[in-house]
Amino acid sequence: MTTSTGADLAVTRAEYCVIACAEAWRGDGEVLAAAMGTIPTLGARLAKLTFEPDLLITDGEAQLAADVPALGAAPAAVEGALPYRKHLELVAMGHRHVMMGASQLDRHGNQNISAIGDWSRPTRQLLGMRGAPGNTVNNPTSYWIPRHSPRVFVLGTVDVVSGVGYGRLHGAAARFQDLRRIVTDLAVLDFSGDGHAIRLLSVHPGVTVDQVVAATGFPLVLPSDVPSTRDPSAEELRLIREVLDPRGARDREVRG
Repeated sequence: MTTSTGADLAVTRAEYCVIACAEAWRGDGEVLAAAMGTIPTLGARLAKLTFEPDLLITDGEAQLAADVPALGAAPAAVEGALPYRKHLELVAMGHRHVMMGASQLDRHGNQNISAIGDWSRPTRQLLGMRGAPGNTVNNPTSYWIPRHSPRVFVLGTVDVVSGVGYGRLHGAAARFQDLRRIVTDLAVLDFSGDGHAIRLLSVHPGVTVDQVVAATGFPLVLPSDVPSTRDPSAEELRLIREVLDPRGARDREVRG
């Protein structure tokens, strides 16, 4: 659905998701924004163009962009090379805030992108571990979930732990763990409940708290007042529509 802002500009659900993803990088300063997926990539680039100008972004391959290109376009200027081995050094050093996906997430942020079912004989093979363990141990990590459902937000434990959630690391091993936010097509959540349980932060306009609760497999931590995800400014909408995503790829990832 679309919603009208104070400037009387119809805002789509996908655009609220871009704004919510951009907010995940607010205050980060000079770190690499490692965004996976269309909406997170737009969010990182919007943040750099507005309130986080020092964010580092890549062309999705092996170059650091000196400007902020449109989705799918090459940067007009390159700031430096970032080959795979250098990217892995950043993962180890933590100068990076990653937003990645999850096929399953449990109440404390354990993430599965590896397999569904018993790991010794899975019913469905997924991506594998990829960089999820290193991301969640060494880097600030947020998640992007384009379809909020009980199949993703699972009751109990995930079938395979790819990204490490709260409660599994202790002592020095946990000193750099920093799970930040979860942005979905319905809401924004964080890990501020007791014991780092997932808490509802805001619902996107047109979504009710009951809808989010029904789409979550475990009991959510609910504050007494749940605000709406903030509206984009007229300038942010212009940047999304005319500069970053003139072909509307965002609407293919989140419809309505």
